[in-house]
Amino acid sequence: MRPEKKQALAQKRRWRVRSKVAGTAARPRMAVKFTCTHIYVQFIDDTVGRTLAAVGTRDKVAPKEIKGANVPNAILTGKRAAEAALAQGIQTVVFDRGASRYHGKVKALADAARECGLKF
Repeated sequence: MRPEKKQALAQKRRWRVRSKVAGTAARPRMAVKFTCTHIYVQFIDDTVGRTLAAVGTRDKVAPKEIKGANVPNAILTGKRAAEAALAQGIQTVVFDRGASRYHGKVKALADAARECGLKF
């Protein structure tokens, strides 16, 4: 499959998810992005278009053993994301998986965030 076709299909999946998921101040959107080497998590209030908290594997405070976007690192990032959200007073969120399917590292990140106290 040509790269342009893959990108177009991924964009359609992303739009399909975003048409159903919206964050508010009381229940922000937990947006997850996986690249080949890094993991990014943002808590977004879509009513004002503001990021309330963000965590990623490229952060200066991220543990040095995090290398790559794999399941063990997704678990660590999910725990760090939940801690950052709870520190901001965020307890319930709406999960936005983006163009990724909900299995593997996406599911591992979500389960780790749930274990640390986030509700979604």
